[in-house]
Amino acid sequence: MPSTFSLPASRTEVVLEEIRRGILARELLPGQQLVEAELAARLGVSKTPVREALKVLSNTGLVTFSPYKGASVCVVDAELARSVYDVRMVLEPEALRRAVRAADRESFDEASQILKEASAADADQTTLSLLNRRFHRALYAGCGNPLMVSMLDDLRDRAALITVVGWDAKPSWRKEWNEHKAVLAAAKKGDEDGAAELLRAHIAAFLDHVLEAIGEE
Repeated sequence: MPSTFSLPASRTEVVLEEIRRGILARELLPGQQLVEAELAARLGVSKTPVREALKVLSNTGLVTFSPYKGASVCVVDAELARSVYDVRMVLEPEALRRAVRAADRESFDEASQILKEASAADADQTTLSLLNRRFHRALYAGCGNPLMVSMLDDLRDRAALITVVGWDAKPSWRKEWNEHKAVLAAAKKGDEDGAAELLRAHIAAFLDHVLEAIGEE
């Protein structure tokens, strides 16, 4: 009989989520140095889990390392936004098309639940950004290609940070979440091409929004 108990999150995982939340909530600002001792004191842990968490966040794109300054919060510029969204526009619509073809009801039901959570979150940009990550993953998780899922997963933190930049400049989450509803509705109908095109247009439109926010089009 399988156990009904789940293992508790490790200290590093807890610290990782706290630093990620702090960055997406703009409590830790772009370009701000991330001093291990200060973060450890703030979170009530030793420096070891902080160091490990910063390494993970460096790999996911929220943190950058400099030989002289150490770790700091990643700064979103036009080059980063274009690079991340270029990959997303190529991979995500195709992954969704395959998920629709596979009739991945479980993931689409999860996406529906996330939409409900987003409605309750209203204007909490940090919560909405994290829900946005989960929603997009639910769309592509059932594509049947683990490598494609892994590649898109690697972009999730960068995409979340870019989302926050766009919403900081001009809050537009209601528009984005309405687009999410349309994408999901097409997916649930089995319209793989329609869902994929709606998703591609959604990603492209938000890239334009972000580039306008940072002064480059």
